[in-house]
Amino acid sequence: MIYLHTIKLKTKWFNKWSKKNHITDKKLLDTLNNISNNLGVTDLGGSLFKVRTPKIAQGKSGGYRTIVVFRESDVAIFVYGFSKNEKSNIEKEELKYFKILAKDLLSINRQEYRVLEKLGDFISIKE
Repeated sequence: MIYLHTIKLKTKWFNKWSKKNHITDKKLLDTLNNISNNLGVTDLGGSLFKVRTPKIAQGKSGGYRTIVVFRESDVAIFVYGFSKNEKSNIEKEELKYFKILAKDLLSINRQEYRVLEKLGDFISIKE
């Protein structure tokens, strides 16, 4: 189970993508639990993870892949997602970009996350 004090957010882009693909906050919380339990997770390094997220009424293998910036007991931010049937994996250049993004996102403090959330840059994942 994800710790209560962990900040759980989605980027504005990810929020739009997840709504379009009918991915609920509950599914995202389940995905975060999978990271904590190392289930269907690829550690990309630098607190960046690629995680399987199932489609509605389907298993994880044909589902979605989500890219999450995650630091245990601190912060979890969904930054990107794609369907396995649209794209097999992220490109090397994308991985470089996401690692830089992860480093930048992890340098933000809790107060700043709340300000950015109020500005609409991030959307809180509801429990």
